[in-house]
Amino acid sequence: MSRKIAQEVKAILREGDLLRLLSFIETVPPKKVVQPLIQTFYKADSIARWHAITAFGRVLDSIAQQDMEDARIIIRRLMWSLNDESGGIGWGAPEAMAEAMANNQTLAEEYCRILVSYIWEDGNYLEYLPLRRGALWGVMRLAQTHPAIFNSIDYAADLVKDYLHDNDPESRALAALALGFAGKKEFCDEIANMLSDRRPVQLYLDQKLRDLSVADAAATSLKHLKC
Repeated sequence: MSRKIAQEVKAILREGDLLRLLSFIETVPPKKVVQPLIQTFYKADSIARWHAITAFGRVLDSIAQQDMEDARIIIRRLMWSLNDESGGIGWGAPEAMAEAMANNQTLAEEYCRILVSYIWEDGNYLEYLPLRRGALWGVMRLAQTHPAIFNSIDYAADLVKDYLHDNDPESRALAALALGFAGKKEFCDEIANMLSDRRPVQLYLDQKLRDLSVADAAATSLKHLKC
């Protein structure tokens, strides 16, 4: 049964049909789809990877509603994968944690500070840029879905603000969006200074991979902020 479910999940992910995937996971025991979804996190730069992350958030919410401790165990498993001692890389772990938080407020309240710590040099800083981008995406997603929780972390906005000046265009774009979603009007001028940065970025937003520029992200942020 578990093997058949895993095969079906992977087949749907290959097809790229997110709606079908979300419908399917509602028909099977949520714990049985966790592993095939996590295995897909390793498919870098793939829409299947992002669809798996989206589905993972829904699955973790279902598990949390049945047994919160089971959901916590899975979150801690993702956290462990980002630890040097794990022997792995933790592909997709910050994004998956964030998507679980986006779908479940209790998980957001419990793990938001850990997520933010991955972009903090004095915290659990992720040295490897692709992982750190994932953490920034996660912080952006937290700000988008739970701005009050993001803003309850008194140092979070200042940490994100520093990435407005990062050399990496994707990091700049994600930081601008995070501050926009969080309603941080005090950074309007710094975000407006990014409107001349036409470097391209590809971001997963609204369940689609979107080709944008840093300037596009800044403009979206300013629109949210009504600057």
